[in-house]
Amino acid sequence: MWTERDRAYWDRLMDWEQQLASYEGNDVEYQAANALERLMQEIPEEVRDRSFARIDQALFHVHSLLQGSQLQTEARERILTSARIFREDIEHVRDLRKLTIDQLCYISRQQMTRTRFYSAVQGAVTGTGTALPVAADFLAMAAVNLRAVQLTALSYGYDVEIPFEMTASLNVFHAAMLPDRLKADGWAQLISDVEDGKAPFYFYEGTERMADESWLEEPIRQCVKIAAVMALRNKKISGIPLLSVAIGAGANYRLTKKVTEFAESYYQFRYLNEKKERTGE
Repeated sequence: MWTERDRAYWDRLMDWEQQLASYEGNDVEYQAANALERLMQEIPEEVRDRSFARIDQALFHVHSLLQGSQLQTEARERILTSARIFREDIEHVRDLRKLTIDQLCYISRQQMTRTRFYSAVQGAVTGTGTALPVAADFLAMAAVNLRAVQLTALSYGYDVEIPFEMTASLNVFHAAMLPDRLKADGWAQLISDVEDGKAPFYFYEGTERMADESWLEEPIRQCVKIAAVMALRNKKISGIPLLSVAIGAGANYRLTKKVTEFAESYYQFRYLNEKKERTGE
């Protein structure tokens, strides 16, 4: 049954979607984007395509490693245990969709809070400027935020072990990492991919290409973060590089907050849209 709370969440999503569509970037954003585009045009197309394909492959591998990890197994059980507080008949991830939108949101927010904390800690470690964390920062950032999307999917009853959901979560990650001025296009593509699929979703019917020129702006911001960390790591207070640690933690927290909010909007849309179709609202 379509409830008042469902309607409230749906209206909020529609407002958020409208905000995405109405966002206009500033001159600095467009100048940076144009500079990046000119730089990419200097690289032969074959080299670009090969590089983007390798990034895609790396993200798939990271996703698969996370999916099969003990951490993910424990997180899955933790989510199911939380869901059983509300309904005792929850056995599988898909059963979470029996819960109300408020209950699902509560479970999701628990995971989001934990993931944002881990992201900030990882950024703070990078902020110390030591060699290994700095070298592994991009991979760690990708892993933390991919896992954030996976946990959000699980929290709303979408099992990322299913091929469709695995690829969909990667595309959610991609769209969440886009610049704000391009997020509306990324969102529209995600929704189109869902609507083009056939229930029950199993194989992905949409685009599987993730890395491209537009996606590079956020990784470049991460490079700027690393540059700032390296420049400030020797400015210490009581032996601790507080400024660079704060930059690392703050940048990572901001990114993960952005990714988790976008992912939650997507999976809320999926849940509510399916419920609307079932109830004929």
